[in-house]
Amino acid sequence: MMKRMLAPLVSLIFAGTLTAAVACGEEQKLFNGTDLTGWDGAPGWWHVEDGALTAESTPQKPCNNCNYLIWKGGRPSDFEITADFRISKGANSGIQIRSETRPDWDTRGYQADMTGDGGLVGFIYHHQRGLIVGRGERVTFTAEGKRQVEKIGDPKELIKGFKVEDWNTYRIVCRGPEITLYVNGVLMSQVTDKHPTLAASSGIIALQMHPGPPMKVQFKNLILKKCTPRKSSSTSG
Repeated sequence: MMKRMLAPLVSLIFAGTLTAAVACGEEQKLFNGTDLTGWDGAPGWWHVEDGALTAESTPQKPCNNCNYLIWKGGRPSDFEITADFRISKGANSGIQIRSETRPDWDTRGYQADMTGDGGLVGFIYHHQRGLIVGRGERVTFTAEGKRQVEKIGDPKELIKGFKVEDWNTYRIVCRGPEITLYVNGVLMSQVTDKHPTLAASSGIIALQMHPGPPMKVQFKNLILKKCTPRKSSSTSG
């Protein structure tokens, strides 16, 4: 009973801290629900199906190289983004944030990771460092490059609300050196990255189509809110 209560409690504590620290602007829809306007992807891979950004590989059309659908609207720094996602059980995908483009619709940087069976949902991946934060962890990379880990939840308990082969919601909050992931309203992980060479404070947003066995990935209701730190004040009211 106590374990089940801890995850929501921790989520509320972290959410309250983040809300108090930043002021976010109006919602910006990144996807119009009908076509790929505002996005750039590898020819033949991304399309709109049933109101969702969709990519699919099949035995007849295998995906041999990772490719990303890249949002062309800027390189946000401090922001919140929410996205509904649905991926087949054997799929691997992710949402890139604060990342860099590479040739042939590739990227490099931070990723809110996901797999269709839930195994990597809530993990934070980084192309140059691998899986840098597990579900249920708060990790700090110091200015000296050291990795410090604090447990903030039970990975098995946190993923219980994930719906296999159904729609789930990622919420990603980027503030200063912090990146925090929520899935279906539950805090999954957080990184505070002060690494001297690998930390990034801004960059592109992109959606991943992963190589491997046949899979289908879909995203919809992508909403961005850019944020700025709130100025401290000695007065109230």
